Amino acid sequence: MPVRYMPGGFLGLADLDRAIEGTQAIIGGIRDEQWTAPTPCPGLDVRALVNHPPPPRDADHLGGDPLAAFRRAAAELREALARPGVLAGNYTLPVGTVPGVALARIRIVEHLGHGWDLARATGQLAGFPGDVTERALAAAKQQLANRPDGEDSPFASEVPVPAQAPAIDRLAGFPGRSV
Repeated sequence: MPVRYMPGGFLGLADLDRAIEGTQAIIGGIRDEQWTAPTPCPGLDVRALVNHPPPPRDADHLGGDPLAAFRRAAAELREALARPGVLAGNYTLPVGTVPGVALARIRIVEHLGHGWDLARATGQLAGFPGDVTERALAAAKQQLANRPDGEDSPFASEVPVPAQAPAIDRLAGFPGRSV
């Protein structure tokens, strides 16, 4: 079921599937020696970045097969968001209470953004679909239009990226990644 986020555009579970597929391809391309490589996320190496999303954050969720662990977590996320009523509900996050639609958007943006981080850290292409990334960028800008600046913000200031740059690079620049 697509979720309306702005006139003329949709961001839904099909977009989540495509974001997950892109990130999964990048994770599948990580070589053994790259798991300890630094990423554009301060203080996180490749393994820590792939491991970080599910609580508790200090646990090892990847074990000996990070790709299989990612696939399981992605399938569980997709299944949870597809349950009847989930996208219409409200959920409390560290940033406040958000509707299920916003929760899905956050997860799409995270998969795309962290997929870009992993691609950069491991020398791969971030081959995400441009249409999905454009919708995710628009949704992120809409949701974070009033984000705090400075020390209170979990994001750095937006980094200017040329308008003709790929959508994934513009999405990476929005939360402060150097592109």
